[in-house]
Amino acid sequence: MNAPTNRIAGDAPPRHRHALVTGGAGFIGSHLTDLLLARGDRVTIVDNLSTGRADNLPPSHPSLRLIDAELSEAIPSLAGEGPFDEVYHLAAAVGVQLVMDDPIRAVQTNVVQTLDLLRFAASSETGGGTPVPTLLASSSEVYGKGSRSPFSEDDDVVYGPTGIARWSYGCSKAIDEFLALAYHRQHGLPVVVARFFNTVGPRQVGSYGMVLPRFVQAAVRGEPIRVFGDGTQTRCFCDVRDVVRALPAMLETPACHGRVFNLGSDREISIRELAESVVRVLGSTSPIVLVPYAEAYPEGFEDLERRRPDLRRIRDAIGFEPRIGLEQTIRDVAEAISGTRREGARA
Repeated sequence: MNAPTNRIAGDAPPRHRHALVTGGAGFIGSHLTDLLLARGDRVTIVDNLSTGRADNLPPSHPSLRLIDAELSEAIPSLAGEGPFDEVYHLAAAVGVQLVMDDPIRAVQTNVVQTLDLLRFAASSETGGGTPVPTLLASSSEVYGKGSRSPFSEDDDVVYGPTGIARWSYGCSKAIDEFLALAYHRQHGLPVVVARFFNTVGPRQVGSYGMVLPRFVQAAVRGEPIRVFGDGTQTRCFCDVRDVVRALPAMLETPACHGRVFNLGSDREISIRELAESVVRVLGSTSPIVLVPYAEAYPEGFEDLERRRPDLRRIRDAIGFEPRIGLEQTIRDVAEAISGTRREGARA
């Protein structure tokens, strides 16, 4: 196969485009916003600040506009903000804990707002009169309880029963993907679907069940680090600053349009090993405590033993490789939690 010819976004020269970023005040969205602003783009953000925070964004930036509103309510006014050269749809319900606590809101947010956004993008045009390239943020949760490893984009997906709310998130994100790909086929929308695998880094919070900031916060405070289950389950963690570099490159690559891509790292680590790494890197005295799932989540919660992505497709398409190691991410998350600095998008 021929080597990819395009460059990851962080390596590209400055451009001057107008991007719409939904959920742009959130964890991933704010890092993407940093990257777009740093290379000279104008950015309009729509975020209801339910999980995002305005202080994630640079203050009083002349090329940044934040619209504090529900996406569905803001869409009618977006025509007056454009034209847009690209759209990044990152607004979504986030985190297993949030989904377990309020599955109605999670499903409604993911499906209804995505449909409204796709309708808007399909009916809009860039300044050049072409359909607006749109990136849809999806999740490894789409794979459900599949047993294959690594997960490949064309694998079948398997979910548990509808009586267990935990599976509603993955199912709702799968519906988002069906909608996005249908808009590509039926309306010619240049859309790309990115399935994120355990994106981590500064500005991520542990309030919604996110494991790394939860571990780091406990370690910084010297509190017990609670590992759910037996800790042998494995995940692959990728720094958010690596992830956001890939997003514009995917939109700018026509071969990516109408396709789904795993995005993350493929280096596995067990959750127990992750906790041990946090303790070691931060020099913490925190003990590691195993907590049965029955104590951590409602009855019937199911977890996956492994979640590792097959990255061949995105490597072939844009030459993606993570640059930032997990130990550096742990240190940066600790500094952000301690409030010592605002961490920007860096390569």
